[in-house]
Amino acid sequence: MTEIGKRMKILYLMRIFNEETDEAVGLTMPQIIERLSEMGISAERKAVYRDIEALRQFGMDIRVFQRAPVEYALVNRRFSLPELLLMTDAVQSSRFLTKGKSEDLVRSIKTLASKREAKSLSKRMHVEGRIKMQNESVYHNVDIIQEALRLKRKVEFQYYKYDLEKNKKLQHDGMVYMETPVQLIYSDGYYYLVVYNDKHTNFTNYRVDRMVEVKISEERATRNADIATFDVTEYESRAFGMYRGEAISVDLLVKEDAMSGVIDRFGKDVQVTPYDDEHAKVHAVVMESPVFYGWVAQYGDSIRIVQPKRLVDGYVDYLKGIIGSYE
Repeated sequence: MTEIGKRMKILYLMRIFNEETDEAVGLTMPQIIERLSEMGISAERKAVYRDIEALRQFGMDIRVFQRAPVEYALVNRRFSLPELLLMTDAVQSSRFLTKGKSEDLVRSIKTLASKREAKSLSKRMHVEGRIKMQNESVYHNVDIIQEALRLKRKVEFQYYKYDLEKNKKLQHDGMVYMETPVQLIYSDGYYYLVVYNDKHTNFTNYRVDRMVEVKISEERATRNADIATFDVTEYESRAFGMYRGEAISVDLLVKEDAMSGVIDRFGKDVQVTPYDDEHAKVHAVVMESPVFYGWVAQYGDSIRIVQPKRLVDGYVDYLKGIIGSYE
């Protein structure tokens, strides 16, 4: 065997253990030597023993199964099968990913498992709303935004929505936005960019897949105390559907059948105090928006806004507007 062949042998051996063995299935020594031979590598039993020991020293958890005959297998990997299944489910269930990109990522995840385990990662999952994301420009936009964050620069872009004919319509006659990027957020199947707006001195957000002609600006990003203390968890808990609105404190009367939904929305640390035999009072901070009113409406009379009056009146007007559209 040539010198290069000797050096390649241990790499091929590593591939064999990665692809063909796991905690349930191993290979006998004759099988290992046969696999190497199929790859054009001749090997003696003693040399393979030495290579296995070298791989162990390198950190691979290769163990001996005392079976008849004895088998060798890579037992522990960087990711366990349940972890790989979790990653696969997350990828396949994401509305943000195109079908093609989802399949590409699942193929990459499969390389982290043995061939036997990879078969269990091939299940198909129906994803509601997948059709909403049909292009992959968002990945390019995310890369640019991440680089702008690293360089502490503003980002420039145009922003579109759809008109009644389903055509893309640039907002503000194609105006170029120039904003300070603060945080990327993945919410409800989409990426959003939270920015700080100098003109209005507040935070707002944009759907990344609706941003076009995204560029890193030459202008330095704005730096101030508000940006430095920005709390993404707090921002997400207040926003409904990432809808931009004014943050406002609200008190809700909640029945027991709706409390699980409240905790899902605001977290277990939400402030709750006893009220009466049927209700608890929940205090939270939300973004005033039609999306918030829609969230309350889905619980019928199990959630009631009690204050501030501004939100009570806004909710009543929201419901009247819906009823009025049917009259």
